Amino acid sequence: MSEKPRLCSFQSLGPNGFHEVAYTEWGDPQSPHLVFCVHGYTRNSRDFDVLAESLAEECHVVCMDVAGRGRSEWLPKKSDYSFSLYLTDAAALLARVTAPPPPPSGLRRVFSRTQPKPKRHIDWIGTSMGGLIGMMLAARRNSPIRRLILNDVGPLVPWPALMRMKKAQTGLGRSFSSLEEVEFHLRETCASFGPLTESQWRNVTTNSAIEQRNGSYILAFDPAIITHMRSGGVTGVAFGSEFLAGVDLWPTYEAIRCPTLVLRGAESDLLLGKIADDMMRRGPRAKIIEFEGIGHAPWLMADDQIAAVRDFLFASAIRAPAAEPVRREKVALHPA
Repeated sequence: MSEKPRLCSFQSLGPNGFHEVAYTEWGDPQSPHLVFCVHGYTRNSRDFDVLAESLAEECHVVCMDVAGRGRSEWLPKKSDYSFSLYLTDAAALLARVTAPPPPPSGLRRVFSRTQPKPKRHIDWIGTSMGGLIGMMLAARRNSPIRRLILNDVGPLVPWPALMRMKKAQTGLGRSFSSLEEVEFHLRETCASFGPLTESQWRNVTTNSAIEQRNGSYILAFDPAIITHMRSGGVTGVAFGSEFLAGVDLWPTYEAIRCPTLVLRGAESDLLLGKIADDMMRRGPRAKIIEFEGIGHAPWLMADDQIAAVRDFLFASAIRAPAAEPVRREKVALHPA
């Protein structure tokens, strides 16, 4: 990769005090186009490195580590892990990175008065959990989100998929003797995300592990998050009437007014094909693109996946949804 991300952090306020939230930053912070990226449940901001680098020339890209993941602080009070906190942290970071620069002085101040400031566009890309956070923010009154990309997640998450994910996440608190062991573990647990090159697997591994003082490694994920989610941890989530079928956020989805793109792994058990079809008819009437041979959730590192994101973000205009939804687009798998 030719460009390196800027590693940043700030203090955000939760129910039991302040905690550090880390994020990576790419491109010009004064760009009128901000792309905000949030990762999946057990992942971290560095999953977006390839995509962010491809967008950095045109955009300011910010990728957040959700609390307890990546370089963000592990919360001492485990009951604080909730969507309510994640929404607050995301809103605080949005406010931070969109704050106007200090006013100019001297001649620069005089000339700046005659130059109108371009309106800033804020787009959201969320994988799985990051997509749920994006949906909740986009549905709020006066939301700043202009365009929304949901990566393999929808407003109804089936219970069997959640149970499968919880079983796959057993052993998250284990210790690994080497990065090779970490990589072997990630290749097994993230196999459904799609193929990666050897170099990409090394980067994913390096950014997913924390070296301990004794030379061993642990994953950059607080295992207490799993324990807490089993006992609740959904503070801030407004559920719909289809809760018996899964985590139902249809009322939230139907409140979204911005253009929406859904990227789906064709073999995903978390975003079912029927739900994707319904998403084309309800709420913002999303456009759906499926990637063959991939489950939950596409890495967004392959050229065709990045192209789909770029085409949507940089479209000069997006037409209002048609009365009848179009069919889902399908993209064949191209091996890494």
